[in-house]
Amino acid sequence: MKITLIAGARPNFIKIAPIIKAIEKKQSEGANVSYRLVHTGQHYDKNLSSTFFEELNIPHPNVNLEVKSGTQAEQTAAIMIAFEKELIENICDLVLVVGDVNSTLACAIVAKKMNIKVAHVEAGIRSGDYSMPEEINRIVTDSITDYFFTTSATATENLIKNGMKSSNIHFVGNVMIDTLYQNLDKISSPHFWEKFGLEVGNYIILTLHRPSNVDEEKSLIDLLIGIDAMVGNKKVIFPIHPRTKAILGGTDFNFKKIIFVEPQGYLNFMYLIKNSFAVITDSGGISEETTVLKIPCFTMRTTTERPETIDIGTNNLVGTSIEQLKSSFEDFLQNGIRKSGIPELWDGKASERIISVLLTK
Repeated sequence: MKITLIAGARPNFIKIAPIIKAIEKKQSEGANVSYRLVHTGQHYDKNLSSTFFEELNIPHPNVNLEVKSGTQAEQTAAIMIAFEKELIENICDLVLVVGDVNSTLACAIVAKKMNIKVAHVEAGIRSGDYSMPEEINRIVTDSITDYFFTTSATATENLIKNGMKSSNIHFVGNVMIDTLYQNLDKISSPHFWEKFGLEVGNYIILTLHRPSNVDEEKSLIDLLIGIDAMVGNKKVIFPIHPRTKAILGGTDFNFKKIIFVEPQGYLNFMYLIKNSFAVITDSGGISEETTVLKIPCFTMRTTTERPETIDIGTNNLVGTSIEQLKSSFEDFLQNGIRKSGIPELWDGKASERIISVLLTK
């Protein structure tokens, strides 16, 4: 079986890395399976690229389509055009896509129109928020997928409600957690750990990148001022997303607690998460990692496609206002972290299950 693996953004490689390891393990056992790694170039941070593949111990992509940025339509169309040429030159039996970025949708469409089977890892997750481009990508990708690999029972139920055949749906667990477990013994403190006087539990991690939180300059500044004022004696480490940095510009707001740092590599960032007091974020993926690491997480969104991180894990959905965040954070300070657990099959073996299923097809 020849599998083409698609990655378009940095989080995609976190999900692809354990799948590559699972394929290589099957190869060492004599299985007739090979892969080609395609980077669409949707996101590409050159400051991190030189170390990222080494950190996750995966090979550099066989090809980078170098599509880069553009509007939703421009980027999706450019990926489709470039990937069609790639598939014509390098035919395969299966295209495997992960997550919900534009590359996921674009490459799934191209594969299906070329009569190539599609497997979707993280299939079935839904936020119900159609204003999110990712939600559209999830729904359309799942509508043409052949093999669905889900992270939770809820995701499986969503697919069945949408009329997908249960025989094509496989509840395998979470590949992001595979990567986390595979790298926990490798995580390391960033170069600024001592410079900023960081210690276990004396800081909060902040990440913001979604348009609802960062697109309007005044509301973003008001949010940061509110966070700066509410955290008491804790420092706030803010690896600032390029999108957010551009909106803030070069203005110095003289925050007392918030420390701006560059985007972090995977191993440094997981070290920061694991040793933090809490996390404030608008990322779905981070809420999964904090759940496994038992770190309180406050997600600044009104919806989530990962309800298990709230029902079972440490995640709190707090909306997008500073008032809602303050209320939830104060409750946590008074009552402590609530009892939590780790969702079913988030055990580090999801990727092995995925490849085992595909080799039976």
